[in-house]
Amino acid sequence: MTAIRDARPGDRAAILAVTLAAYDQYAAALPPPLWLLYRQNIHATLADVGPAAQIVAADEGAILGAVLLLPAGAVMEKPGGAITLEWKGVARRLMNECIQRARAAGAPALTLHTTDMMAAAMRLYERMGFAHAPELDFSLAPGITVKGYKISLTLPSTRRREG
Repeated sequence: MTAIRDARPGDRAAILAVTLAAYDQYAAALPPPLWLLYRQNIHATLADVGPAAQIVAADEGAILGAVLLLPAGAVMEKPGGAITLEWKGVARRLMNECIQRARAAGAPALTLHTTDMMAAAMRLYERMGFAHAPELDFSLAPGITVKGYKISLTLPSTRRREG
């Protein structure tokens, strides 16, 4: 059974390996110098996750996927940011965990970044209620836009109609 839990110090190598394996599919879509920078950014981000909560999906000790959940108000250096994996069906559970934790922390919204080459991830985010937030977009390189997505975490108010 897949468990969603906080990462442990002993998970570091497995998290890096599963993250690189998931992102290797994008190597062909990026110019080689940009891919090398992207790969270096993955290494640097995972070497020091800073104030982020690192959440993993694990099955019988094997790390299947991981995500970084930055606290509300955290400053993200571009092109870094949250790494969200779509692998072996655990992405939705990891994202739901991020939503629950952000809501519990009182955040009014949760944001993430992705690119068009991550079409499966974008479909997942949209099915979960995330919407493109162009004000969060930035250019990684000519022709490559990193897109921001946002979901509101405030619950709709229930107003009683008096009459």
